[in-house]
Amino acid sequence: MTSFANHMAFIGGGNMASAIMGGLIRQGMRPDQFTVVEPFAEAADKLLKDFGITALSVAGPALAGADLVVWAVKPQIFSEAAAPVMPYTRGALHLSVAAGIRTDSISRWVGTDRVVRCMPNTPALVGQGVTGLFACPSVTPTDQQLVAQVIGTTGQYLWVQQESLLDAVTALSGSGPAYVFFFLEAMTEAGVGMGLSAEQAYQLAVATFSGASSLAAASHESPEVLRQRVTSKGGTTYAAISAMEAAGIKPSFVSAMQAAEQRARELGDEFGKA
Repeated sequence: MTSFANHMAFIGGGNMASAIMGGLIRQGMRPDQFTVVEPFAEAADKLLKDFGITALSVAGPALAGADLVVWAVKPQIFSEAAAPVMPYTRGALHLSVAAGIRTDSISRWVGTDRVVRCMPNTPALVGQGVTGLFACPSVTPTDQQLVAQVIGTTGQYLWVQQESLLDAVTALSGSGPAYVFFFLEAMTEAGVGMGLSAEQAYQLAVATFSGASSLAAASHESPEVLRQRVTSKGGTTYAAISAMEAAGIKPSFVSAMQAAEQRARELGDEFGKA
């Protein structure tokens, strides 16, 4: 059995929290090692059904002694959720998955500087996520190792040395699955317009994204070189790439990601004031 924390608390028991708990349980943690605060009955019922975890509707003494507290709440309610938790968890390591909320705000709300921020993405739900991590100076190497073990159950991870870079991580990989789904929508729509059924077009589009990503991951060549290898001048791919370049797809896409990064910064300003 992989060794994680003896007692882990989750504030919020939604999809991302469930992805982490599910990964930990698959690695050997027991349901009775988790204390979860989840006020919404539907989410609490799902935790009981999926993992055998009985969630608390409000924070209480059961949180005391947690080695790690995972904050999986919406950024706009973080400060409100933290107030009843703080008396029991000042001695714990805190890991936040709340988008945009910076560590100075988190530290103030939870009563300790042992804080790690992370930005996961939704493929964590199937063990294929990628997560950016930032640790405050008070976080020890042992603390970082624990966080890496926990997040590693959901897929890949990487550490950044500047907290501001988590805004870039948010724009790239945090929001990134939506970009992929956006292109899957367009490819499926195009396929239907060319005579394929919706099911056929979607199967081809998903398999193409999955296969191309696997090829890129296995290759030492840049995406530009990989693209050039399938783009014969005068051919079908060349026609498609030329049309996208003429439409300004790449600079528009870069601008869209910059807008996501800016919004991530704004969330920190907006919800970190309490």
